[in-house]
Parts: sequence; C-alpha cells; structure tokens
Amino acid sequence: MAEFFTEVTEPIRYEGPDTANPLAFRVYDPDRIVAGKRLEDHLRIAVCYWHSFQWPGSDIFGDGTFDRPWLDNPADEMAAARQKMDAAFEFFTKLGTPYFCFHDRDIAPDGADYGETVSNLHQMVDYAAEKMEQTGVKLLWGTANLFSHPRFMAGASTNPNPEAFAFAAAQVRHALDATKRLDGQSYVLWGGREGYDTLLNTDLKQEGAQFARFLEMVAEHKRKIGFEGQLFIEPKPQEPTKHQYDYDSATVHGFLERFDLVDEFQVNIEVNHATLAGHSFHHEVAYAVQHGIFGSIDANRGDPQNGWDTDQFPNSVEELVPPLHEIFGAGGFKYGGFNFDTKLRRQSVDRTDLFHGHIGGIDTLAKATLIAFDLLEKETLTKVRRDRYAGWSGDLGKWILSPDSSLEAVADKVLADGIDPVPVSGRQEVLENLVNRAIWSDPS
Repeated sequence: MAEFFTEVTEPIRYEGPDTANPLAFRVYDPDRIVAGKRLEDHLRIAVCYWHSFQWPGSDIFGDGTFDRPWLDNPADEMAAARQKMDAAFEFFTKLGTPYFCFHDRDIAPDGADYGETVSNLHQMVDYAAEKMEQTGVKLLWGTANLFSHPRFMAGASTNPNPEAFAFAAAQVRHALDATKRLDGQSYVLWGGREGYDTLLNTDLKQEGAQFARFLEMVAEHKRKIGFEGQLFIEPKPQEPTKHQYDYDSATVHGFLERFDLVDEFQVNIEVNHATLAGHSFHHEVAYAVQHGIFGSIDANRGDPQNGWDTDQFPNSVEELVPPLHEIFGAGGFKYGGFNFDTKLRRQSVDRTDLFHGHIGGIDTLAKATLIAFDLLEKETLTKVRRDRYAGWSGDLGKWILSPDSSLEAVADKVLADGIDPVPVSGRQEVLENLVNRAIWSDPS
C-alpha cells in the first residue's frame, strides 16, 4: 500500500512547550488528566474528510492547487476512493486523533444510476469498517452531501420539486444507515442550500412545512434502525443562498419548538458560521447550552476581512476560552466533539502542511481548554454571574416570576414599597482582565 505522507515518519506526539520540533504537540497531551478525565476524552477531536481529502484547493476564481493523486480524474473512481481512504486513515493515525467525520459523497463516488451510487457507498463503508478496525479510529458523525449536485440547486428538503425532496430523503436514509453501520456517535443534517435566493419565487410557509416533515422522517428512521446516536442540525445563515432557514442557534431552536422536534435534534455549531450570522462563537454556544440544544462543534475560524466561509484553522486562545468555558461548565460533550472543519490555504501545497495546520489548531484548542477549566475550578466567572442574578432567588424575584403576580400587582408594590433600583456595575472590564490574566499566567 502506497504511503502518502512520507515526510511524517512517526506519529505526532506531545513533546511539551519547549520542543523545537514543528511536528509535535506543545500543549495537547491526550493523556493529561483534567478535572478527572483525559484531555483526549474531553475534546473528542475529529478530522473532516471533505476539506482534508476531497477538496483539491480550488476556489471560485481558480483550479485546485493541491497535490492529491486520488483526485486526478481516475478512470477507476472506486479505486481512487479506496486510495483516498488509505491516505485519510494514514493521516488520522499519524496525527493521533481519535475520530473522523464524512459526507457520503466524500467517501464514495456517484454511479451511473442511483442503484450503483448506493452500491458504491456500501462498498466504501465496508472498506472504512476494515480501516477503523485496523487503526482504532472512530466515527464522530456522518452526513449527506445535499448541496453539490445541480439537482439540489434550489434546496433539498425545501426544493419546490418533490422529486428533489424524495432523492434527498433516499440519500439521507443510506447515509444514516452508513453512520450506524460504522458505529457513529451522531449524525448531522447540514442544510447547505435550504433557503432562498429571492422571495419573488419562494413560498416560505410551504418550504418550512417540507423541512419539518423531512426532519420528522429522519427522526423516525433513526428510531426504526435503532441508531442510538444524536441527530444534529448545523446552523448557517447564508452562503451559498441569500438566506438559509437554519440561520443560527436561536432560529433552529425556534423552528424545532414550532414543529415539536426539540427533543429530537441538537445543534452542531461552526465557528465561522457564527461569524457569518453576525454573532460571536461565544454567543452561539451560550445560547445552545443555556437552552438545552448544544451538541457538537465544527472548530475553525473566519477572516474578519472576508465575508464568506474561509474555514481556517483556529489560532486564537482568547476567542476560544469563553465558549469553552460554557461548554465544559455545562458538562462537556456527550455525543459530539471538536471536528476540525478546516481548510489549508491554497498556497499551502505541501502535503505536510495538513499536519502543521491540525497541530497548531489542536494545541490552540487544548490551551484554551486548560484555561477554561482553571476558570471553572476557581469560579472566576460563574460566581460573578451567579451573584449578579441573586435577586431573582429572593422573595421579590420569585414572586414576580410566579403566576401570583401581575402587571398591576407589581406596579402597586413599586408604589407601596418605594422601590427605586440603584444601578450596579456589570464589571465587564474586570472580567475581561480576569480572563486575560488566566491566559497570560497559564504555563500549559
């Protein structure tokens, strides 16, 4: 079997903060015990199949720049798919990450008809099962590509053509079956084109009903096949459509509540999608955690000078600490994890660059995690937040929120008791300083 990453001769290991080896972890020690648990088990890191092995390094203005022999227009597409999987599992094992994620079309090519397409997927799932058995690498989640093919140009489940809906349903059925076959932890629905380009030809109510029925079907099939993992929806506001129905965590939550699906789905939050929605990553995580729909993370970042999904490797500890504080403060992951949904830059053409990107991103994530746990242990932020809302645990706060109060009764009490609230500092600068000091003082 050919070796594709020949410059990396040994698995990537933790060598500590003083190492000069660029192909080593400085912070991420998978066996380090943090709050009674291995760091690897806290983070549950996955490598994404699509950007790392399926993407040739192209953009809307130029062809692919990467050296990916398995993408070189092979005559035998299934042989190329197996070669791609060989390269992927070589990378997973050399990097030392425990999980991977995939779309159905990442691992198996389309056939001459849909029957052959399904057959191709089943063959590649069997091949993946062999690879997983040999290496110990596990599947964090699977999903279906319902956005690349022209049949989905007007959406998948929200398409005005019911035949497109039917085709998408068939595709998800087999992708979910494949995920169960590979003992995946969860399954993601990513609505890449579930939205509209113009309202002039769009029936919002009709498309919403279609989307809801599609989600119901997926949940029904999950139960039918006995899949014990979690179903996720990945919020994204736009790009490629003008507006997408899964705009952000709050939008998804409202939709799930509206159609009585909130017990079936959680959210898989991508950092760069939060940026596109005009939010911070911290906001998206905090909303999901505090409303009980948090599930998993696509770890990446956007470029503030770019208005689209650049999917760069995370490199800012400062940006990651607050959302990680939310995640681990709520107990961490059950089914999800940190999937590195990340792209190399088009000029990073060496195959080894794929290692450098992941090593830097994983070390950044690990350092932010250690700081978040330190803040949690000391209650640096949680005590301030708790104290700020302490009044709502007192007699007045409890009474206001109870059915016994009313607008009139509250108004009368203000008059009778002479209530005149005194402003209290929110202490934002103090808290920002405390977070920064935790970052600066962390020796990792």
